[in-house]
Amino acid sequence: MAELRAPEPGAFDRDTAVHLEESSGQVHTFAAEVATGWRAGRGPHGGYLAAMILRALGEAVADRDRAPRSLTIHYARSPEPGPVRIHTVLERVGRSLSTLSARVERDGSTIALALAAFSLPWSAPEIAELQMPDVAAVDPALESGAPHPMAPPFTRHLRVVPRIGSIPFSGSHAPMEFGAWVGHAQPRTLDALSLALFCDALLPAPFSRLTEPTVSPTVDLTIHFRASVPRLQDTDPDALCFAHFGCRLIHEGFFEEDGVVWAPDGTVLAQSRQLALLLPAPGE
Repeated sequence: MAELRAPEPGAFDRDTAVHLEESSGQVHTFAAEVATGWRAGRGPHGGYLAAMILRALGEAVADRDRAPRSLTIHYARSPEPGPVRIHTVLERVGRSLSTLSARVERDGSTIALALAAFSLPWSAPEIAELQMPDVAAVDPALESGAPHPMAPPFTRHLRVVPRIGSIPFSGSHAPMEFGAWVGHAQPRTLDALSLALFCDALLPAPFSRLTEPTVSPTVDLTIHFRASVPRLQDTDPDALCFAHFGCRLIHEGFFEEDGVVWAPDGTVLAQSRQLALLLPAPGE
């Protein structure tokens, strides 16, 4: 595998950019470009595509006070790098909640379908029982978070410092889970687009139980954004979040993966659930 080069500054925002092409009432069409360098197995990284779709949906909402609360994406096929169109529809705009749909297409062929909810904050009791694992902080002098030379290309856009989990493809009998500090390779203030990326950033949890290289294309991914970001305490562009993903069932080639992303202070920023497939690695 060719050596992974560090991404150019601003690569994440450049590669998830969308441009409004047409607008008619509640329907908007955005042009975007699936960039090279985001490959993960058989196609572009699912979290990268989620961030691009979320950016288009946010542009369609056009209300900074309405933060993303839920995003569900069904991935119909893996596109090669190149131009795509993202068609969004404001299905309903209420006093506090906006519900939207999106369809990603290339040459008339569906790549992904999405549903999302954006909302103003609501008043309710604050209760938090989801605790961040007690893991060591990152030592910047010893832990750069740089990707392994054999890691997929998308990892060059991330800093990942592992803390929980067994060696991938080692046939371990330990729980199927991975936990790590994660952030952007190029400094960037944490926002909802970052969380969409981070919710699919680590090795798939079943990889610790397997003994042969495998790829895991995503069938569907749901992200619940549990905090409006950026918060004042999350403005350090070098700060890392802690992400933990676990799996409890593999059946007929499909597995589920539940994830949580915490801020360094232990605040839950996002939760996710993914359904994915286990397939032989290309060339196997």
